[in-house]
Parts: sequence; structure tokens; C-alpha cells
Amino acid sequence: MAGFLRRLRAGPGSRAGRRRGPGAGEKQGAPGPLLPGRRLWSALSERSLARQVFVLQLVIVLLLVLAAVAALVLHARNDSERAARDRGLATAQAFAHSPGMLRALRSADPTGVLQPRAEDARKRSRVDGIVVANREGVRYTHPNEDRIGKRIVADITRAQRGRVQVEEVEGTIGRIVRVIVPVTDSRGDVVGLVGVGIKVETVGAGDALPPLLGTAAGALVLAAAGTAWVTRRLRRQTKGLGPTEMTRMYEHHDAVLHAVHEGVVIVDGEGRLLLANDEASRLLDLPPDARGRPVPELGLEPRIEELLSTGRVATDEILPSGDRLLAVNSRPTGERGGPPGSVATFRDSTELSRLSGRVESARRRLRLLYDATGAIGTTLDVTRTAEELVRVAVPRLADYATVDLAEPVLRGDEPGPSYGSPQMRRTAFEGIRGDPPLMPVGELITFLPSSSQARSFAEERAVLEPRLNDSFGWALDAERAARITQAGIHSLIAAPLRARGVLLGVVTLWRSEKPEPFEEDDLSIADELAARAALSIDNARRYTREHAMAVTLQRRLLPRALPDQSAVEVASRYLPAAGGVSGDWFDVIPLPGARVALVIGDVVGRGLHAAATMGRLRTAVHNFSTLDVPPDELLAHLDELVGRIDQDAVTAGDEAAITGATCLYAIYDPVSRICVMARAGHPAPALMRPDGTVEFPEVPGGPPLGIGGLPFEAAELTLEEGSRLVVYSDGLIERRGQDLDTSLRALRLVLERARGSPEQICDAVIDGLLPVPQHDDIALLVARTHVLEAGQVAEWDVESDPAAVASVRAAVLGRLTEWGLDDIAFTTELILSELLTNAIQHATSPVQVRLLRDRTLLICEVSDGTSTSPHLRYAATTDEGGRGLFLVAQLADRWGTRYTKEGKVIWTEQALPESGGPAEASPAPVPAAAGGDGIGGGRAADVTEESNGRR
Repeated sequence: MAGFLRRLRAGPGSRAGRRRGPGAGEKQGAPGPLLPGRRLWSALSERSLARQVFVLQLVIVLLLVLAAVAALVLHARNDSERAARDRGLATAQAFAHSPGMLRALRSADPTGVLQPRAEDARKRSRVDGIVVANREGVRYTHPNEDRIGKRIVADITRAQRGRVQVEEVEGTIGRIVRVIVPVTDSRGDVVGLVGVGIKVETVGAGDALPPLLGTAAGALVLAAAGTAWVTRRLRRQTKGLGPTEMTRMYEHHDAVLHAVHEGVVIVDGEGRLLLANDEASRLLDLPPDARGRPVPELGLEPRIEELLSTGRVATDEILPSGDRLLAVNSRPTGERGGPPGSVATFRDSTELSRLSGRVESARRRLRLLYDATGAIGTTLDVTRTAEELVRVAVPRLADYATVDLAEPVLRGDEPGPSYGSPQMRRTAFEGIRGDPPLMPVGELITFLPSSSQARSFAEERAVLEPRLNDSFGWALDAERAARITQAGIHSLIAAPLRARGVLLGVVTLWRSEKPEPFEEDDLSIADELAARAALSIDNARRYTREHAMAVTLQRRLLPRALPDQSAVEVASRYLPAAGGVSGDWFDVIPLPGARVALVIGDVVGRGLHAAATMGRLRTAVHNFSTLDVPPDELLAHLDELVGRIDQDAVTAGDEAAITGATCLYAIYDPVSRICVMARAGHPAPALMRPDGTVEFPEVPGGPPLGIGGLPFEAAELTLEEGSRLVVYSDGLIERRGQDLDTSLRALRLVLERARGSPEQICDAVIDGLLPVPQHDDIALLVARTHVLEAGQVAEWDVESDPAAVASVRAAVLGRLTEWGLDDIAFTTELILSELLTNAIQHATSPVQVRLLRDRTLLICEVSDGTSTSPHLRYAATTDEGGRGLFLVAQLADRWGTRYTKEGKVIWTEQALPESGGPAEASPAPVPAAAGGDGIGGGRAADVTEESNGRR
């Protein structure tokens, strides 16, 4: 080979130089030029490196191909066995659990039922046999019918115990897989067995062997061609390197070996040191004559000596060597035919370990901050946020953690500046043990100016006390400081909770079980945790303040107490949502004529805006109700008002619109028992009849308020006495993921079971339907209707003749005497005379008079056919009229006008004597400016017949 390499280095010129003249070749009979294939073969025929590589690669490829073929054959055989098991098990289980199996096993002729099914299943599933037997193994089915009725010869104990039995056996038809599956009844008892047999060769992969061998042969040919190509390139690239070049290459490798900063040690099979580079000598402190000496004589560390002597495998194992920590890797050299021994590498990991420790510590801190981002501030609750902060800090950063907050923060207020010795309330605590000598939660703490917490306030940054035993003044008092240090607490960090320039409190971190004290790096983590927590606490504080203001505002805007009236008995409930107050409201408004208005509404949004908007709408409803208009007309006025408010808000650049608010308005008349109601986008009411049935009346659903452009329609219901009208906001029935019909059915069931007073019905509804958690406000109003009896109502039709006034007045006085109201008879006579005279002179027929004796009021009504409204005014001294209505206003407690479809009604109210109200037996003094007209004649006319445009 050396001669061959030398010839390669010499090149064509050398060969030409050795020839003695141009004719030397012919004289010696030298052959002509060789073809490329013959030149390759000639080169390979020599003992060259290329030839050795070619033969070696060819042998390796051949072995790999043979190994691959053998592996694929074995794999195909295993796949056949596994496929046979899977098919047999699936067929047996499917047949055992097929419908009607238990009934067939218990029938009079199991074979007649199961044999056809088994054969059909065998053909469909392509197995060799399906056998059904009873629990004792007696066959009911078999492909060979002469074996039916005989026992199964195999061991079926496992299957009789209710377990699946799979086994591979050599049978008369070859190697088969047999699967036996128990058939169990509903109690789990084995009542029969289903066995399936399948030949392995049925699902075998033997047909794939010829293609496999062909592929292997093709691969071998390609590999041989590739190896030849690589060998040719190798022969060109080696350029015939000889011993000198190889020696030089070895020297280069030796120089590199001694220059690397990684120690390399080679030990022979007898435990002697063969090689140690310069880095290994430095790291292991080897003597100059170490080469060739046994390892135990080198004075190494015991663990390193044991590793080199035994030659065991090690991977990145950390071993000490003096003041260093070495990362050691060791591998034996004789595993692949090499000489016995081992080679080990050594790296100095002391500095790397220190750097890795700092990196790991930084990683833990960053992970802590990352987790704190998602764990702190999950709610808008001040105390809960403080508790989340201490839970994040313990035990990953500290063994104990406390949070102290200024008392105004807990109330939602902004704390003022703290000077000297600030006072704070302990709000949260977390520790590895529950009994440290620290102030308990709820304690009011005064921090001395020398304490760590007070210094953190003054410096506006976290304060570190690495060793409490060496520090003074960090505790509140000497006695508590002694108890804290005796409990093993040895280090602390106090970090102020400051957000938006306001000091909210302080978080204190303590260490006891962790032996290392807090470091400077921990200060930055504490500061970052405190900053994030402070921002969340301040957000919660602001929310607490706004929520408290909204709740207070809404409760003050809602009716403090329901008015006293006789038309209905009312109970109400208002439950604000857990996530913030919205704009739900309700109202009960007494109306003239002993009637009452029931109102419930809902404003879109939450917070102060929703509460303030609710107050505006409630006030508007009260104002519109004084006009005594029908419910649909009142909602139209309210809709127009909401539209104007939103338009003004948009013009002013306010995005908080109120369009979308809903409202239901109902008027109940206890005399006629008629209830008229209309709704604007609000849920329909529920009606509980006196017999206990519950229905949802068909009330036309108008659009929400502020939409505009569509009319509202009213529905009229006649209610029996004792009926209960239930109105509510959508927070009572709306559920996430639940349709409205389901919620209404639940409300119907609750109302059908509810009994008793409106208060009891409210309790039953809230107990049965209150959602947890409550995402929306709930307003609920239950009204039980009353009826004015016939004896409490008196009506008279009046002719359009002034002479008829006297007879009506006499009838009224008689009825007042029957009611025992003689004390107010004269006052009532004056009021009725004025109103009736005005109606006869200035209005059109029909004219009617109606008296209502309510529980606390006497109501006098005069109706006519015109829609013009009378106006109260002062009459001049020379005026003949204009004083009667002024006199009515002085004598009655309240008076007014309401409009009907037929005209208008002038009404007055007087308190009954027993109710403690005024009960004059004679007319009140009339001011001089009013004059003193007669009564009952035309001179009392005081109405200026001017239409006010309202009908």
C-alpha cells in the first residue's frame, strides 16, 4: 500500500521519468492505455485504503440488508399473530355481546338459534370457527356439526371465571389463535362461552416476502454502486498519503489534544494511566511521572480514583477535586473491538455551576413574577387581593408573609399622607405554619419610625434586614422581636404597597425554614410583587368605593317604604348583583280614584351611571303618572324622553346611552277590578289566580325605551279579588345557557307551590330561583288585589239642569250619613256643589257623580263629556266668578283632573275623621281676595273653559 501511495504522489511525470527513452515501452511490451473501469479495478486490486473501505462498506451493507430482511420477516410474522389475536378477540366479543345472545342461550334449542348465526358470522368475519358453549363447555355450535354437544377439550377455567382467554396453539390445521370470551348476564354471572379460532396464516403476510427480497436485492445493488462511487472519490482525496503524512497528522492531533480546555485521560485494562493531556494534569494535579503508573498511586480524590479504576460509564457526573467541581464523562474503549480500558473527560464546572445557580435563581424569580401576574388581582376585592399576594409569596419566596393596609383602603377610600408612626390593619397572612409570633389578622398595628416597614414608607422602596439578630429597631417592641427570633425567623423584607403615588400599605416577607437570608436580588422581586399587587389593590379599592356609592345611590333612589293604599297589598325584594349594581327599579304609585300604579324597570349597564339613570327614569314615571294617562301613553312619553336624553348625550360626546332600558307599567282599579298594563321590552308578568292557577297574561311586548318609531299597546285584564300579580326584572329568570321558556316553567312551578301573603310569596320565589352566582340585579314585586265593595261606592247620573244639583246633594248627604261621615258632610256638600255646577254649566252630558269610601279617604268624582281642563286662578275683586275652584282647593286635601275615553273626571280627596286627617264641619275661611260667592247657583262658576290639548 505504501508503494501504491508513493506512486500516487509521484504522479504521471515520475513514471515518465523512470522510462529510459521514448521507445522503452515498446521494447518491454508495455500495455496500452487502460479504460476507466479497468483503472478502478487495478487500483482496488492493490492493498490500498480505498480497497479496504470498499470491501468493508460492501460487507456492512450486505449485513444490514440481511438484518433488515430478517427483521421484516419476523415483524411480518408477529403482525400476523397480532392481527389473528385482534380479529379473533373482536369477533368473539362482538358475537358474545350481540343482541339476543342471552335469550338464545336460555332458549329450549340454543343450537337451532345460534348455529346459523355463528356460521354466518364466521363467514363474514373470515375466521375458521365460532363455537358457542354453555358454562360447562358443552358446545352449542361448531363448523363441524358432528362436534355439537361435545365438551371443549381446552382449559376454559379462566373464561368460566369471567375473564377473556386468548392463547396460541398448534392444531391439526396448523398454528391457530384461540379466543374464548365469557357471556355474562345483567348480574355479571357467566352463563355461556363464545370461542373463536383463526389460523395465523389466514392473516399472514407471506405474500409480501418475494417483493421484500426483490427490494433488498435492489438496495444491495444500489449500495454496491454507491460504495464504488465513494471508494473512487476516497482514492482521489487521499492522494496516496504515506507514513510520513500519517505521522504528521498524528502530531497535529496530539497538539490539539493538549491545547483543548477539557481534560482527557486514557487508562488501560490493567488500570494504568496511558494518556493524560495538559488540562487533565492541571485539573487532577497529576505528578510529572504519572504516565504508566497505576491509578491508585496518583493521589487522586477517592471518587475520581474509583471511576478511573473501574472504568464504569459516567455521563456529566459532578465529582470534587480539591476546590473544584469536575463534570466527568467516562466510556470503556473495548466495547467495539478496541483495546481494553477506558477514556474519561474532565471539565471544570465550578464557575459554570455558580453561573448556572444564578441563572436558575433568576429563572425561579421570573417564574414567580409570571405566576403572580395571573394569580394576583383575579377579583375586585381588597382583602381577597391581599390574600392572593401572600399566597404567591409563600413558600416560593418566603416562609411567612403578611399584608397590612391603611384602614381607609379597606373602606374604598383613598388614604391620606402618613407621617411619624402610621397605623395599619393586618389584612392577610400566609405561612408554612399557622402559629408564628406575628400580629394576627385584623389587628391594628402602629409602626414605629425605626421599624423596617416605616423606613420602607419613607424611602419608597423595599427594605432588607438580612439577619435580624444583628439588627436593631426593626420590630415594634423588644419583647416581640425576641419571640420572633426565638421562633427561628432570621430575615425579612418590607416592601411598600404604593400605587398612583398613594401609599396603601406594606407587605412583609419573613424567612425561618430557608437557611439562607434574603439577598439584594430578592429586593427587586419583592418590589415588583408589591408594585403589581398595589395596582390590583388600588383597582379593587376604587371599585369598592364606586360599588358602595352605586349601591347607596340606588337604595336611596328606590322607594324607602311602599305607600299606604287600599287597592293592593304589596311586597317587594331588591337584590343587587354580585358583580356590581345595575339599574333595576320598582315603584308603587297611588292614583286618584283609589287606583294604584305598579311599575318595574331595568336600565342597561352597571355602576353609578346605571343607578343615576334609574333615578331619572323613576322620577319621570312619577311625573308622567300625575297626568293620569293610560299605560301605553305613559310609555310613549317615557320613550320620547329617553330618546331626547340619548340625543343630548351623543351631542355632548357621552357614550353612556340609556337606549335599551325596559319598563312595565300597570294600573289597577279596585272598583271595576280592571288592570290595564303595557310593557316596553320588559318580561311579561305572572298572574296567580285565587284558585292557585298560574298564567302569564298576553301583554303586547313593545320595543325597549329609546328605540322610537313603534307604538305601545296596552292589555286589559279583569282580576278577581285576591289575585296576585307578580312583576319582576330579567335577572330573576335569565340564565346563561338556559332558554327563557325553561326559566318561565321554573317560575310557574315555584308560584304554584307558593302560598300565603305577598311577603311569603316573595321569599318563596327568591329561595327557589335565586341564581348562584348572581350576575344581574333582581327586582321583584308581588301585589294581591283588593276590591271596593258595592257599599263603599255610590254613583248618580245628573241631568243637565241646575235644579238637579239640589237632589244630588241631598242624596250624597244621605249616603254620608249611612257611612257615618256626618263630620265632613258639610265640606263635601260645598265641594260637590261647586264641581257639579261647573259641569252642568260648562260641560256636556253625560254628567255623573261618584263617591268612594276608601279605608282612609273619601273620594268625590264628577265626570262629564268634555276634555277641557279647569285651571285654578285668583279672581279679581270685581269678578262675578272664578272663586269656586279656589274654594275647592282650600277644602279638599287633594284635587285634580284625569281624562277618560268619554271625557274627563274632576276628583277630590278628603281624609276620613278616624284617620286623623282634617275633618272640618264647616267651610274653611276664604281669603278676602277670593270673595264669597253663593253655593249651588250659577254665580259659583270658576272655570275658564280652555282646552289644554290633553285628551
